[in-house]
Amino acid sequence: MQAADSPPEAAAAPLDGVILPPIEEARASFSRRLFAFAGVLLSAVVVFAAAWAYADLNFAVMEALIPSSPLFWAVFVISYLQGPFLEWVIFRRLWHIPFLSGMSALLRKLVTNELVLGYLGEAQFYAWTRARANITSAPFGAIKDVAILSALAGNAATLVMLVFAWPIVSSGLGGVQMRSVFLSLGVVLITSCAILLFRKKLFSLSRRELWFITGVHIARIVLFIAFSAFLWHLILPQAPIGLWMVLATLRMLVSRLPLLPNKDIVFAGIAVFLLGHDLEVAALMTLWAALGLASHVVAGVISGVAGLVETRFAGTARSVG
Repeated sequence: MQAADSPPEAAAAPLDGVILPPIEEARASFSRRLFAFAGVLLSAVVVFAAAWAYADLNFAVMEALIPSSPLFWAVFVISYLQGPFLEWVIFRRLWHIPFLSGMSALLRKLVTNELVLGYLGEAQFYAWTRARANITSAPFGAIKDVAILSALAGNAATLVMLVFAWPIVSSGLGGVQMRSVFLSLGVVLITSCAILLFRKKLFSLSRRELWFITGVHIARIVLFIAFSAFLWHLILPQAPIGLWMVLATLRMLVSRLPLLPNKDIVFAGIAVFLLGHDLEVAALMTLWAALGLASHVVAGVISGVAGLVETRFAGTARSVG
């Protein structure tokens, strides 16, 4: 990977401590207020989306299936937060963002992408950074690079996993249609090749930063598979954890293939074939979907309210100052 010839946008000098002409200062102040308002609006959207998703939760099903082990819940929380935390590591390196407000913004980004619209979370995070002059004056390039590298790392992982899982995929287990697999594989290859072909025009950060971000994304994929396997093993300990690792890898593979229909049904079919526990696997899939939705609801409400409060206090502090 090679950076563009232009200097990195994320490395632009912060505005704090710089004496600007009155017109430029007025423009900077207006820009911060505008993006602060956008942040408030999107934070309210997150809270509303979380409240809307709350109606879809089936508490009767969850109550019957939820594990009572404290170890499970500790690992589950760590598993859910590891994605936003590793993104915080990336942006901490780029901009030295604070931990609490940074994690809150990245959680809102995650929930927005999951409950509202994919990549709208990036727009929300962009508004959050632009409303804070002490972070950076031009964050778009860095956020864009991180999103592109996340997709590229996911595509590379999909190709690697497909090679190892080919005997299972090619056998047609779980209703996997080879036509859908090859079409999805074509989309993955085309998008990856396009990113690599136009990398000099797409990326803004330096080569060193790009490799660091790629390494973090790969670590996130590995941790996601490991945490998923361990959590499933805690729910159904009769299956060895090694088999759960295979299933977690297959689950990520199935989720990453863009043109594969009924992904949950396909994965459930593969899991039933490998484990042979029809009712237990069906219960596990139901529980996992419910826990994922409940996690987004809780994270959306907490991070959305935190974003509203943070923006309110920041506005008050600027007016006093």
